[in-house]
Amino acid sequence: MADGKGKGSSGGMEVDAETDSGIPVRPLYGPEDARVDPEKDLGVPGEFPFTRGVYPSMYRGRLWTMRQYAGFGTAEETNRRYQYLLERGQTGLSVAFDLPTQMGYDSDHVMARGEVGRAGVAIDSLEDMRTLFQGISLDQVSTSMTINATASTLLALYVAVADEQGVARERLTGTVQNDILKEYIARGTYIYPVDPSLRLVSDVMEFCSREMPRWNTISVSGYHIREAGSTAPQEVAFTLANGLEYVERALTSGIALDDFAPRLSFFFAAHNDFFEEVAKFRAARRLWARLMRERHGADDRACRLRFHTQTGGSTLTAQQPLNNVVRVTTQALSAVLGGTQSLHTNGYDEALALPTEEAAALALRTQQVLAHESGVPRTADPLAGSYFVEALTTEVEERAREYLLEIEERGGAAGAVSYMQEEIHRAAYAFQKAVEDGTRTVVGVNAFRDGSPTPKIPQADFSALERSQREKLAQLKSRRDERQVSDALDAVREGARGTENLVPLLIRAVKALGTLGEIGDALRAEWGTFSGGRGSLT
Repeated sequence: MADGKGKGSSGGMEVDAETDSGIPVRPLYGPEDARVDPEKDLGVPGEFPFTRGVYPSMYRGRLWTMRQYAGFGTAEETNRRYQYLLERGQTGLSVAFDLPTQMGYDSDHVMARGEVGRAGVAIDSLEDMRTLFQGISLDQVSTSMTINATASTLLALYVAVADEQGVARERLTGTVQNDILKEYIARGTYIYPVDPSLRLVSDVMEFCSREMPRWNTISVSGYHIREAGSTAPQEVAFTLANGLEYVERALTSGIALDDFAPRLSFFFAAHNDFFEEVAKFRAARRLWARLMRERHGADDRACRLRFHTQTGGSTLTAQQPLNNVVRVTTQALSAVLGGTQSLHTNGYDEALALPTEEAAALALRTQQVLAHESGVPRTADPLAGSYFVEALTTEVEERAREYLLEIEERGGAAGAVSYMQEEIHRAAYAFQKAVEDGTRTVVGVNAFRDGSPTPKIPQADFSALERSQREKLAQLKSRRDERQVSDALDAVREGARGTENLVPLLIRAVKALGTLGEIGDALRAEWGTFSGGRGSLT
């Protein structure tokens, strides 16, 4: 690994700077510093190893999808926000679910008290899902759902709404995150033990390969790993390690590589160190292509790493929140120059509350200015050949490979959870320490403070929202056919004890108006729950 003092054009000058991830940065870079073979390491866009992009024409052929992440309390409120964003030019929907929905609890469960609708939209039943997409034809939008432990149930609800709309399943486009490993590693919204959880992941992949060929069955998420405090090389390595685990699990379950690998997608964060972030995206694409070719002999379609990007939530500051407009713009530009396929830009006020309409609209306008005024989309990978960017791309790839070797020695992602957790903890501690001792500048936080008060953002009446959601749930249960619900939930429990694909059984259950919480309880009764703690998941 480079020590930061290379000879090249920098003339052996001493290093006095480094990236946010601790990669040494020399004062000057020249041709000898790039460490890149133009044919082997770069190629052209649309061709292996895809360093320069996954499509030949990149954004000249089609702009990235502008997919603003949104979920606000009730399905009615969230639908209004979707309509607002679609009217202003958004090209894809992205659903944020509240914590009870993520954890498999209905809004009337004791565990949901005080949390209903706070972090996103509450979805208890098919009626909520219908309301969420009321007036939106599901064959006219691409929908991303950031959901993991209950991903199979939310997908079932989405399919049920599409069936009611008369939209053929093969016409549905979008992504379900469905990345449970990162929950054990970094985020914590898991429910079941690892093996049944990974079975649900594989069931979704198999079902979609048969019935929803345009749907991305998993979005392997580095975003939450980065938000937990990892460095850029750790984000790449731990994300790709999880991706490799999913590939192995799918192959073991009997799904052919060509039936699922081309529909894998990834999800990365964009943080503040501009050139390191561009290099990170390019390195991730190249490394994934090489790993899939080396380990599985995958063809080009299965080697392409397509990814969504969200600007860094953890980089937003409550102090001087308008500064976040600049942070988000810089981060979004790094994602575009790094070749993202879709992008969410955070609202400047999200360190204070759910984003206001004004902030959400400005975040969308930020993408539109980049797309239509900056000139950036006119050529593919415009930073290619930069001595600095190519050197950083190679350095991030090499550091990520070192982590992957360590993970492989520990049995793969499922066996290396404690290792990845510890590495993230170390990186997060080092970052916070640097902020507190002033060696890392955060404008408005530990430098350039002006004493301006933190603005107050109006908060929703979450108590009233929770009461409303509980009342709707009670009404649903009073008028549904309980025998039909009971039979459908019994089928889910029986399926959980066997080996058949659970997704069709979940679709039957939600169409019978079984709730998300009832389905979660049925699976908990058969599989139990993951007790938490650290260590191997195997």
